[in-house]
Amino acid sequence: MLSQKEYIVIRGHGSISPLGHNQNLVAKAYKTATPTFGKRIYQHMVTPVGALSEVAENFLKVLKQEKKNYQSVDRSVLLAIIAARQAVAAAGWLSDSEVAINIGSSRGATELFENYLTEYLTTGQVPAPTSPVTTLGNISSWVANDLQTNGPVVSHSVTCSTTLQAIANGFAWLKSGMATRFLAGGAEAPLTPFTIAQMKAIGIYSQDQEPTIPCRPLNEEKKNTFVLGEGAAIFALEKVSAAELNNSSHPPIIIESVGFATEAIPSKTGLSKDGQHFQKAIRNALQQAENTQPIDLIILHAPGTVAGDAAEIRALQAVFGENNLPPLTSNKWLIGHTLGASAAFSLEYAIHLLQHLAPLSFPYPCFLNNKPFTAVNRILILAAGFGGNAAAVILSSGKS
Repeated sequence: MLSQKEYIVIRGHGSISPLGHNQNLVAKAYKTATPTFGKRIYQHMVTPVGALSEVAENFLKVLKQEKKNYQSVDRSVLLAIIAARQAVAAAGWLSDSEVAINIGSSRGATELFENYLTEYLTTGQVPAPTSPVTTLGNISSWVANDLQTNGPVVSHSVTCSTTLQAIANGFAWLKSGMATRFLAGGAEAPLTPFTIAQMKAIGIYSQDQEPTIPCRPLNEEKKNTFVLGEGAAIFALEKVSAAELNNSSHPPIIIESVGFATEAIPSKTGLSKDGQHFQKAIRNALQQAENTQPIDLIILHAPGTVAGDAAEIRALQAVFGENNLPPLTSNKWLIGHTLGASAAFSLEYAIHLLQHLAPLSFPYPCFLNNKPFTAVNRILILAAGFGGNAAAVILSSGKS
């Protein structure tokens, strides 16, 4: 039997991404394991991107027609609204107004910001709504408005660790009793000219224009194969007792622990060669978890950059032992890197793994020999971002 008196669980979740705009489509996409990348022209060059499908795009257009206000908010807001509606429906919260919300984003309303800045540079003027629709806080607040909740709303940006920070906030608020229900997640709509140009300027963006899999974490070639994707994923969190958990006919996913760390960075985009921030975050998560069972699987952050992927593996080897690493997996070779929402899609992937899905093998040569997959009951999820921050979350199946 489970020994803790109370647990923080994921009661439901929702998402929209290149994998699909509902959980049935997402599950099918993971089972077929078909990369979702398309091509667009940026800076006069063919550029691979992880964009929504035409069907999902039409779903977004329908939402914009529901309310006049939705025609003037940023794409990141619309993505978050769709994911949040699914999450509360799956959790059975449709009639509950006392819900705390924390949805983060690395770039926020970048599409509108870029459009309005261009208009300002051309005319010297901007429309009246420019400020309220480009502030980072409008993602969580518009979700609250759409769901008609009246609990606290929080917005934040911690680069690519953003979603795990939101999960940590929900974990802490629920543990403390400051909230009884908490929506946490990430939304990102970065497929814009300025954002793409930023990633290319760093020198990490994939230059593979033809391959089916332009984003290849841990690739044997040791090439930078970073590809941007878009989407939102949101999770409905609750606190339950051990009795409630053990008596549940469909046990929810347990969030066992969260770990964080920051390291002194050698440059604006750099990280230590052995991933010191990763090491500390992982150890924090392992120490906080009241569970002595081994980690069955690790979902990597690994964005497909030479330095980042190598540092993450060295960090894992330092924590687990070079010859004792659990099996590793990633979904970025399917959808790319969604910045602040990337860990949200790792969490979604983990939930599907804990429920019914077989882990995905890397379908290309890697610089590391991966262990065979076994039964998956406990998963470590990693994230890291510019500024030297890293985060780790442990999920388990909730079965006694």
